[in-house]
Order: sequence, then structure tokens, then C-alpha cells
Amino acid sequence: MTISGAIPAVTVATSMHNAAVTLAAAIESVLAQTFGDFEFLILDDGSTDQSRAIAQDYAARDPRIRLIAMPRQGLVPSLNQLFAQARAPLVARFDADDICLPHRLERQTAFLAANPDHGLVASETTFIDADGAPASNPPVHRPHDHGAILAELEHGPILCHSAVMVRTDLVRDAGGYRAVYLHAEDYDLWLRLAGRTRMANLPECLLAYRITPGQVSTRHVVTQARNAAIAWLAHRARQQTGQDPTASLATLPEIDALDAVFGAGSAAYVRQRMIDRLIYAPDRLAGEAWPVLAGHIADVGAQPRLWRAALRMLRAGRPLRAAQAAATLLRHAA
Repeated sequence: MTISGAIPAVTVATSMHNAAVTLAAAIESVLAQTFGDFEFLILDDGSTDQSRAIAQDYAARDPRIRLIAMPRQGLVPSLNQLFAQARAPLVARFDADDICLPHRLERQTAFLAANPDHGLVASETTFIDADGAPASNPPVHRPHDHGAILAELEHGPILCHSAVMVRTDLVRDAGGYRAVYLHAEDYDLWLRLAGRTRMANLPECLLAYRITPGQVSTRHVVTQARNAAIAWLAHRARQQTGQDPTASLATLPEIDALDAVFGAGSAAYVRQRMIDRLIYAPDRLAGEAWPVLAGHIADVGAQPRLWRAALRMLRAGRPLRAAQAAATLLRHAA
């Protein structure tokens, strides 16, 4: 356990908003770590449930826990504030609905101590459902060494955000998380860190990741897919020119404007990445992603998988959009 006033080896950094249902189990999993030299920063991002009271109760019992109470500001400012207030040279990111397995901090600190050329390490994960029981999601097999991560960095999932331990100064020097890449802020950060350090995933499962119907990757999947694809374009621009065209932007360009920012073919690339992610989400394709689908059909023509997507929209009870998709496919048939 960290001695009061001493600099801890690790800062566990958690931002929460209305996490009362899962928070106690998440905190208990951190307090049960085999590695005890940590501080635990919990930032309450304007919760309206009992989250703050739960965190306060734990903080009163364990001096390693420090609660930061804030009005609602959103995830990206919350994460940046956690990194600003972290006292340790290492930060272990952790979400308030997940579970740290007992050896997580021990394994990750040992790896970074033994590999000073690495600035970031995550791990394999297992999955739990809303009740904490094992989830039926198929396992995700992530690349483990730096070379394999770089080879697959264009497409995810590569690093589980909630399982990442990273050197604190590395994130600060990179400018932290960027709000312009909302819902893909972690992926944007990994891409920027890829040019600064080596990264790894430990082959051991060190985190139980909770799958719930209302999580960000479900509710905001269209925006997340779009922003992740643009983050990759920015990454490639940095590699090729040393400049990031989005570095000073308050909002990302609309898709149709991307060719002017990144070069010819950029808009088509983003549409391709988005449809790859959304192809089995007929309600999304029929709703907010419809312009993307229509544009993608114009880009690539009447591919068989796009006909199948139209059929899925029909089966999902979206006959008008299915008919519009079919008409668009016919117009662009070879």
C-alpha cells in the first residue's frame, strides 16, 4: 500500500457517470490487486445517481482512493483531467463498469519495468454481461508484440482502453486525448503514440470487459466509425508529411470535404471503413448512416454484400430504405 504523501508507482484512473450499479464491484477489483502501490483517482463526471456517494464511502475507508467531483463535462475532458492530476509515472486506465483481474497491475508494471522502450501495455480481456456473468461474445484475439500491433493498427480492436497502462508523461507530451475525435479518442491517441513509443498486449487476460446494450460503442457506433477512419487518415498524413491537418480543428470535416483535406480518395476510404463496421447493422444503415451507404454504393458499385445489406434492411422492417438501396444499387450496377 502507498504510504501517505509518497509518490505511488501507479495511478488507476477512472472516469464515471451514473455508474452506481457496477461501481462497487469495479472498485473492489482494484482494491483486491496483488500490487498495492497505487493511488486510485475516481472522477465523478456529474453523476445524478448514487455513484458519488459510493465512491466517497470507499475513499473514507481507503486512503489510496481520491474522489474528484466535477460538473458534467464529458469523457475526454475527464480523462485529460485524470492524467493532469495523476501523481504516478504510470497510469492504468480503468472503466467503472469493468473488473480488474487480481494480477493486472502486477503484470503490467513488471512488463514496463522490464521493457523501458515500451510506453504502453494492455492485455487480452474476457467479457461479462450486465449482471457480471460470462458473456457469450466470441473472444477477441489481439496482436501481442509491437510489430504485430502496428501491422493491424488500421483496423481494430487492437488495444482495450480499459486495460491500458501507459507512461504518464508520454500521454501528457502527446497532448492528451482530443475532443475532436469524440468516441474514437482512444484510437486517435494510440495512433499518435505509435510514432513515439513501442506498445504491447500481454497474452494473459487481465480485465473483464462488461458488454451492455447502451454502451458507447453501441449508441455512437456511426460517429465512432467515422472518427476512427478520419483518425487513420490523420495518422497517415503525419507519417507522410509530418503534419496533422486536424491538429487545430474544433470539428472534423464532413465526409464529402475530406478529399480537399487529405487528398483524393479520402472520402471513399472513410465510407468504406464505416460500411465495413456497419454492414450488419440494418437499422443504422437505414437511419443515420444512410447517406454513407448511398455514397459508398456510388464509390464501389453494386457489390453482392450491399445487396445483402439491402435485404437485411427489409427484414429489419425498413422497407422504404431497402427499396431506396435497391434502386441505388441498380443505378450503379455494372
